[in-house]
Amino acid sequence: MEKGLRSERALKLALAEMYIQGVSTRKVAAITEKLCGFEVSSTQVSQATAMLDEQLQAWRERPLGVYRYLYLDARYERVRQEGQVRDAAVLIAVGVNEAGQREVLGISVALSEQEVHWRAFLQSLVTRGLRGVKLIVSDAHAGLKQARQAVFGGVSWQRCQFHLQQNAQAYVPRQSMKGEVAADIRAIFNVANRQEAEALLSKTVQKYAKAASRLTTWMEENLSEGFTVFAFPAPQQRLLRTTNGLERLNREIRRRSRIAAIFPNEASCLRLVTAVVMEISEEWVTGRTYIGADEGL
Repeated sequence: MEKGLRSERALKLALAEMYIQGVSTRKVAAITEKLCGFEVSSTQVSQATAMLDEQLQAWRERPLGVYRYLYLDARYERVRQEGQVRDAAVLIAVGVNEAGQREVLGISVALSEQEVHWRAFLQSLVTRGLRGVKLIVSDAHAGLKQARQAVFGGVSWQRCQFHLQQNAQAYVPRQSMKGEVAADIRAIFNVANRQEAEALLSKTVQKYAKAASRLTTWMEENLSEGFTVFAFPAPQQRLLRTTNGLERLNREIRRRSRIAAIFPNEASCLRLVTAVVMEISEEWVTGRTYIGADEGL
């Protein structure tokens, strides 16, 4: 009997692993039919993956320590709730520790990206022991600004330069100008120090003052939020300018979640996303240093 229970448990864990690795329910059913003589329904696959919940929750709630840099990002997944399909915000926090290693610190899923969700998420990181943060790098997500100021009020903030360049395009009046504007903004970000960046920003504002007044107003109000990185050692700045380092996480989540298409609830979404980022985080921790000691961490 015990041998049979162990075999059943092993089969369920294998089903869960196949699902998390991005194998569709249809393919899982075909495999089990050939190997075991029976098909597995989507409900049974979900039940099998639930077995991993305890392990995944323990990882999400593990104690933290000193992390010098904190990257925050959000993406959306489709989740069914009360018969309707809605967009659930997936919040992700990545930190760089004193040894220069990258690590996923936390993940949260909720049907909102408003300030209350961000605040609860950031506070949970602090409760788990996160401290020593020198810089937060993120886009200007809705609700994040208030939550960040409430939880990390004294910490510097670097607005993602890549997203700033994208945001600027909404204020360019003509399609023919977009390439030139993008190049001018990149030039501002690529100078050697903040003083030069502010001087070039002033010239760029004057350049577009008549042809794109809405753009120049936006530039004056927003671009300087991408200059915080100039206060940090030059060798580090390339890795602190944007949240592009999180792209692999988002790409892998997207690849796996595409199989599910629509999650039946928030819990199932959280389960899959946690498993994906946990796997990548472990690769980061055991892999090469992200920011080396010779880069002034």
